[in-house]
Amino acid sequence: MRKKLFLSTLVIILMALTLSLLAVNLVFHQQFSNYLTKTSETVIEQLPARLSAVYQSKGAWDPTSLDEISQSLPVGTTITLKDPNGKQIATLSHMMDDMMNGQSGMMGMSMSSSSITSWKTKTLTISGPQGTLAIAYVHYPSSAPILNPQDVLFQSSVFYSLLLAGGLALVFGIILSYFTSRRLVEPLKHLTIAAERIGKGNLNERVVIQTKDEVGQLANAFNVMVDNLNRQETLRKQFTADIAHELRTPLTSIKSYIEAFQDNVLPADEENLSSIHEEIDRLVDLSSDLKDLNVAEIGALKPIVEPTDLNYLLEKVIHSLYSLIQEKQLTLNWSPPPEPVITSGDGQLLTRLFYNLIHNAYKYSNSGGEITITLTPTSDSVLIWIKNTGSGIPKEDLPFIFERFYRADKSRSRETGGTGIGLALVKQITALHQGTITVQSTVGQDTEFIVQLPKEIEKFADQS
Repeated sequence: MRKKLFLSTLVIILMALTLSLLAVNLVFHQQFSNYLTKTSETVIEQLPARLSAVYQSKGAWDPTSLDEISQSLPVGTTITLKDPNGKQIATLSHMMDDMMNGQSGMMGMSMSSSSITSWKTKTLTISGPQGTLAIAYVHYPSSAPILNPQDVLFQSSVFYSLLLAGGLALVFGIILSYFTSRRLVEPLKHLTIAAERIGKGNLNERVVIQTKDEVGQLANAFNVMVDNLNRQETLRKQFTADIAHELRTPLTSIKSYIEAFQDNVLPADEENLSSIHEEIDRLVDLSSDLKDLNVAEIGALKPIVEPTDLNYLLEKVIHSLYSLIQEKQLTLNWSPPPEPVITSGDGQLLTRLFYNLIHNAYKYSNSGGEITITLTPTSDSVLIWIKNTGSGIPKEDLPFIFERFYRADKSRSRETGGTGIGLALVKQITALHQGTITVQSTVGQDTEFIVQLPKEIEKFADQS
């Protein structure tokens, strides 16, 4: 990548320099040619005054003075000088062929008079104190060619200066491109090495963030990803230990009862068999929780959408938990709306959602505390508040309580703390119904879950 970036930058620099040199050279030629043309026009306009001055200083048309004027004419210019009667006095010329004698080796000296295709003519009147001295018929190029040795030297100097500047710019561009490509690619190499180490299981690998640009943002996102992977790995290990404990406890209890039955220590009566049945129910519930969560997370859980009365579902869940709430001497504040609250959704999944939340409220409430359940329909959605007084959830744990296997209090058993599956399943069911769930909590006071469900669910897309 570094080589490609360096070569692409080098090609761009070369193209930019080439185009710049061509553009500058073209503009220079045009402007310099315009300058020479204006200079030639100025010289032509000054001819009457110069010729008049020569005549008056000598009292006649001095050949030497006329020759000096010829040498100062624009290149390619021819002047035919006649007296007022039409008699030719002299011919003044500054031809290119004459000028190039002895200078054939200089740049731009290969031109001749045949290369000029556009000409101008002027008739100038030479006047003096005595009246008209002569008539000058001027024949000169409409655009001045760059044939003067000084002009050619100046043009060459400018061109060589452009080449030198372009060469220096190219050298500095190569150096800058080299270090820039190195600075951009070096962090990516570190990211690649870090990714390879993480792929081998080293989740403690981190990338040092040296910049705040896109590469720095990528490095920061990489570190965040590794932190999440590390936390997920920790949760996975914790979950494995929790599941092992959750399975071992009821299985050990069942094994103890069976051994007691075999040794005739305990009778296989209804009470003891009921205890075994409760332990088996715990195993079934745990298995069901794991299965449902896994199905929901891989997108295979599809709700059966139909008109559902949330008021009825909450009543049913509250009725099933009412004996537990009374046993813990909790005050239940629940005022159902007078009318059914109908939404589109899966009644079985929504029942599971409400059961998990209300059961959590029961588990985490202090004896003698309160549970408040509120159902409020709006124009296009339904809000469900489930609030309980109790120990609350620490602020640092709030962002993670909906993640699978997470438990804020690692010391809690399944009876009081569960395995961290219930709320993860609640979040999945809420998402399946295109709703939202939030939580507010104050440690030592209360916890409130707010579920918002749309009354009409849009067409389902495949969950990923």
